[in-house]
Amino acid sequence: MTIYRLTALPVLSALCLVALLGCSGDRQHSDLDQKLLDARNRPQGTIEPLPTYPPAERFNYSALALRSPFEAPVILNGEEKVSGNVVAAPDQSRRKEPLELINYSALSMVGTLSRGGNTWALINDGNGRVHRVTNGNYVGRNFGLITNIGTFEVEIMETVPDGKGEWINRPRTMAMDEE
Repeated sequence: MTIYRLTALPVLSALCLVALLGCSGDRQHSDLDQKLLDARNRPQGTIEPLPTYPPAERFNYSALALRSPFEAPVILNGEEKVSGNVVAAPDQSRRKEPLELINYSALSMVGTLSRGGNTWALINDGNGRVHRVTNGNYVGRNFGLITNIGTFEVEIMETVPDGKGEWINRPRTMAMDEE
């Protein structure tokens, strides 16, 4: 029985070797091999570099404090006056805070933080970024000063023109976004 096993192993190995050699002699794809060889031997081309362009001129948009063209205008015929006490004009030369560059309608309150007696409101700017603000910060394009932060709302005092060349304060409340 041992002799049979020893003689079968070389025969089986020889059969496998013959089968593998039979597959390697297949010249069915010789035309494809020749095309690949020609493609490899062809001279390599060069890619032209990208053209250079002068840098774009910087443009400062100065109409940020104006009404958005997507909001309905407040129409005043000159007879009525927006109610409120006349206040001093807001400081136009003051450096704007990031949330002052965004329309009030795009802002939403998404939460609050409290620590050691300090409270901050979390305001989403409409672009997916959340800003931390506290009393004394400004939001919106109408010089909106944050006056009080509650658990579910932020009280804001905006300084807006009254239509007669004066400025008045207008209170607003930004409630917590429920989504």
